[in-house]
Amino acid sequence: MSSVAKTVSTKLDWTKVISSLGLTGSTAASLTAFKKRNDEAKKEYLTLTSQSTEVNFNHYKSILKNSKVVEEIEKSVTSFRPVVYDVSKNLKNIEIFEEKAIENAKLTEKSVLEEIKQLQLTLKDIEGARPFDQLTVDDVAKARPDLDEKVTYMVKNGKWEVPTYKEKFGDLTVM
Repeated sequence: MSSVAKTVSTKLDWTKVISSLGLTGSTAASLTAFKKRNDEAKKEYLTLTSQSTEVNFNHYKSILKNSKVVEEIEKSVTSFRPVVYDVSKNLKNIEIFEEKAIENAKLTEKSVLEEIKQLQLTLKDIEGARPFDQLTVDDVAKARPDLDEKVTYMVKNGKWEVPTYKEKFGDLTVM
């Protein structure tokens, strides 16, 4: 990791990132889970680097009767070379995860912007609405043309009252 990346990662305030970007849902949860894993890895790294890795083989040779075993172990330890792993698959998985996270963030941004537009239109409608007592029949007919059709149908058929609950669903009284 470069020195710039180390500096940024230590100074990054994760809660401000989530709140300032307005992240919610799976994007915020993924970011929070990543931060948690990052903190745990840092803690584990610091714990392991603070521990001593030196083994005093002379001490074990003096304590144990069979010093040949200790010499074999010492020989194995000194000749040990760590295995080099190909991490390209892991890096590829990280890139795929990053692409999905960016895709999810873009979808979240798009849906939030659409919702904001709808809420602004609703607010504009609410602010521009007249009080109920100032509405006219023409206003209601303009807003709901289907009501005008229903009233016309009812007048033509001689129905002067709106059907009540009993007329729609029947009388359910036992007595």
